[in-house]
Amino acid sequence: MSDVIVAPETRDLGETAGVLEGWLARRLPEAEGLEIRDLSYPRGAGQSHETILFEALWREGNVPRRKGCVLRIKPQGFTVYPDDLFEQQYRIMKVLAERGDASPDDEAVRVARPLWFEEDANVLGSPFFVMERKVGRVPVSIPPYAREGWLKDAAPAQRRVLWRNAVQQLAAIQRVPLEGLDFLAGPAGEHGLEQEWVKFTGFARWLQEVEPLPVLNAALERLRASWPENQPEGLVWGDSRIGNMMFDDAFDVVAVMDWEQPSLGGALHDLAWFCVIAETMHGPRATYGAPLEGMGNREETVALWEELTGKSSADLEWYEDFAHLKMTCTGVRLAHLRGTPRMDDAAMARRLKVA
Repeated sequence: MSDVIVAPETRDLGETAGVLEGWLARRLPEAEGLEIRDLSYPRGAGQSHETILFEALWREGNVPRRKGCVLRIKPQGFTVYPDDLFEQQYRIMKVLAERGDASPDDEAVRVARPLWFEEDANVLGSPFFVMERKVGRVPVSIPPYAREGWLKDAAPAQRRVLWRNAVQQLAAIQRVPLEGLDFLAGPAGEHGLEQEWVKFTGFARWLQEVEPLPVLNAALERLRASWPENQPEGLVWGDSRIGNMMFDDAFDVVAVMDWEQPSLGGALHDLAWFCVIAETMHGPRATYGAPLEGMGNREETVALWEELTGKSSADLEWYEDFAHLKMTCTGVRLAHLRGTPRMDDAAMARRLKVA
């Protein structure tokens, strides 16, 4: 089960290695004897982008070089979201990596360092970028990490360390200055809560080009009618969960991954998403996993996040309801792409509190 590949699209890896060798040789003109080897798809994760792991080996003079890399390819047919933020995810990771170099380690957002961006679709059939490969373990979703695997087998005290380190990274994202991040604003320059609202009302309309979904419209109306007063500014990671973090053997965070939906939408979106996913995957009422002793509960997570960020979590329940709508839109889209049944209208209405 743990060897399941969930890449949305796949290709011939031997042919890809040959193309990458020629491409990287142009990026590394001092490299001699360049070789690309050990290409593979990650196991148990990566449902929206085709992601390939590989090793690059070469010599500079008489000095051997070796670098673990990750290739991330812009989706074409398997597009989960209506907006194209492929370049933005590369740019925000680059900013975070550079700012991390100038920050104390306990304050930096830990990301894999982006190395090269290729906009020419003729190389691999779509634009792509390459980043450094981090070494560690990921609590994967397939199979659910709370049902089997290294986190399920860990001691409660170890899980406690992992939870605290994960929340510290979640908080570190909210300490990132927004100056210089205008490239993450919406198409019309919008930012703050309005940016996320425009994004997902557009997502709901896009889905309904395939089939009418009045329950989504009702949920949006309910959310708009109870608009939150607390709208702290902040960077949105997007898919904020421990399943998008890599951990070392000491249960510390090695990297925060999957920045495919970043925005300037505000601080509470990531906290809400993190809490909802935690409840779903390993909380007391887990539906996809099982309760995991040692993981902080919602109240502990919120209290620690407030302490570390200095920001208020007031109105978090509204943001959690909004997170449920975002997840529902994503789930409907994935069902469309895979040709599988989506959540039925009654269950969707209950989830979105419009039953």
